Amino acid sequence: MSTIAGEGCPRIIPEGEKKPLKDIERSILKTYRKHIWAKFIRAVKDYKLIEEGDKIAIGISGGKDSMLMAKLFQELQRHGQVNFEIVFLAMDPGYHPDIKKLLIENCEHLNIPIHIYESGIFDVVDKMAKDYPCYLCARMRRGSLYAKAQEFGCNKLALGHHYNDVIETTMLNILYSGNFKTMLPKLKAKNFENLELIRPMYYIEEDYIKKFINNSGIWPLNCACMVAAERIGNKRYEIKDLIKELKKNFDGVEKSIFRAAENVSMDSILGWQKGENKYSYLDFYDEE
Repeated sequence: MSTIAGEGCPRIIPEGEKKPLKDIERSILKTYRKHIWAKFIRAVKDYKLIEEGDKIAIGISGGKDSMLMAKLFQELQRHGQVNFEIVFLAMDPGYHPDIKKLLIENCEHLNIPIHIYESGIFDVVDKMAKDYPCYLCARMRRGSLYAKAQEFGCNKLALGHHYNDVIETTMLNILYSGNFKTMLPKLKAKNFENLELIRPMYYIEEDYIKKFINNSGIWPLNCACMVAAERIGNKRYEIKDLIKELKKNFDGVEKSIFRAAENVSMDSILGWQKGENKYSYLDFYDEE
């Protein structure tokens, strides 16, 4: 038994309970074909996320989402019809040694050949954003991964954001930022030439990611950031709780929030922004 710190408190990790790799890989195409594999393929096709000749950096945090994403990419290389390369990048922002050890052991068991590099981001965030570290930490992590992906000659960086992340981000922006923005399935990097960010788990529900990981016997990393755990409450968890309450009376609330970003009526909103330009509906009020 070993003790691993995560999300502000230690927990006991049982050893020797992981399922064999072949069973874990088989479950993606069998047990979770409908809810994980098919939705991964659908997102890739719907948004043209992977193209012939791509070299894709897979961001591995060690959490449940990125571990599953790594295996999905490996399965796609085996069974897909598009030729592409993948590189698994694992950034160490300042993990406790036990957490780093868990990351390495999990990746070895899952046959994910990671390239680990240190960034020291936790220390920087601790000094610069003591009250609200999560936003700065996320931006710095992404920038670090972009830079490392560029070093490896990649043209795309894949992150493990899923269906519920999209919904929660939309609600976070509405309720806390006063704007309507969602998490896009792909976007071009602003400060890194010829690099795109892709989110191939865009349609996959978090509940099925948890089921897959639990079934595999893998103990994924949590946030592992003691700064955030000790100093602030996480607004995303507040949104999760809110959506859970709404689902009690309307089971389709998540689908409605997700589809809202696909069905914006430009004739029925007060204002919008395109690039650096802002518009009001009054700008076009007298047009026929």
